[in-house]
Amino acid sequence: MRLTALIAAIVFIADQAMKYAVVYGLDLQNRLAVDVLPPFLNLRMAWNRGVNFGLFTSDADVMRWVLIAIAVLISGFVLVWAARAPRSTRVYLSVGLLVGGALGNAVDRVVFGAVADFLNMSCCGFTNPYSFNLADITIFVGALGLIAFADGDKTT
Repeated sequence: MRLTALIAAIVFIADQAMKYAVVYGLDLQNRLAVDVLPPFLNLRMAWNRGVNFGLFTSDADVMRWVLIAIAVLISGFVLVWAARAPRSTRVYLSVGLLVGGALGNAVDRVVFGAVADFLNMSCCGFTNPYSFNLADITIFVGALGLIAFADGDKTT
């Protein structure tokens, strides 16, 4: 579980530092767009008040707190599940990625009222209309890791 805590802390700190650097340092909240390596990597400011891809978006303040509570509860559940029995290193790593990202996005909701999304990638004639952040990536990779490695995995 030390690995899980370490990975979660690294992800959380990296996510928050990146968001601070982009939102405030590059002033993306006012500039709204910066082309880095078009079309492969662009910065496009988006405030996500919903879940993935803006699903279930709501300006109601209660929804913000519901989403924060869900992120904290799921993180707690996954941590307790991982701690109850010996798991493989890959499972502990996956849990750390998921929890660090979930808590990073939850802090955004507390501080900004929405998740700060800004990474935008397109390629090969496809223009991606969505923005995301480091926490979104780690949540996705962590969840995939749990799906791939947790079934029947009780080894250390």
